[in-house]
Amino acid sequence: MVIILAMPVEIVRRDAGKEFPSRKLKTIAQKILELVGQNRAELSLALVENSEIQTLNAKYRKKDYPTDVLSFPVEDHLPAKERLLGDVVISVQKAKEQAKQGRRSLDEEMMTLLIHGVVHLLGYDHERSAQEARIMTRLEKRIYRVLCDQGILEYNKNCAQRSLRRLTHGTR
Repeated sequence: MVIILAMPVEIVRRDAGKEFPSRKLKTIAQKILELVGQNRAELSLALVENSEIQTLNAKYRKKDYPTDVLSFPVEDHLPAKERLLGDVVISVQKAKEQAKQGRRSLDEEMMTLLIHGVVHLLGYDHERSAQEARIMTRLEKRIYRVLCDQGILEYNKNCAQRSLRRLTHGTR
């Protein structure tokens, strides 16, 4: 019998990020990794405020404004048994703004951003082409739907039908 243990999801909460409870987010992050076949990978998740994500966005993407989520994949030069998928950084302040605009709960918005960030770590990028954006959107919707169907996310109107506004980055 082979037992495969899930690798840890590490969460760092700074400033505004301290306002959002991390236990549920960690559980959902582990389930997302399992769903995408990365249950042996380690994920780092940082919950920050707008000023910190703006600094990162300016430094790494040359876009000097706060964004909702950034992903930083780890290079594949590590031993296979020590698989680090990468880092996802979420602005809790931006998530609150977008949740209010989209008439969603903060939990829903945070889950959407977490899914989006992990899918980026898998190598998908909606900014490369329209075709890749469609593929990425379908994968995100599939993950969200499975999490809803398994009762991991609270069932709500977004579980039944995902809004595309967030997935196309129309609310930055």
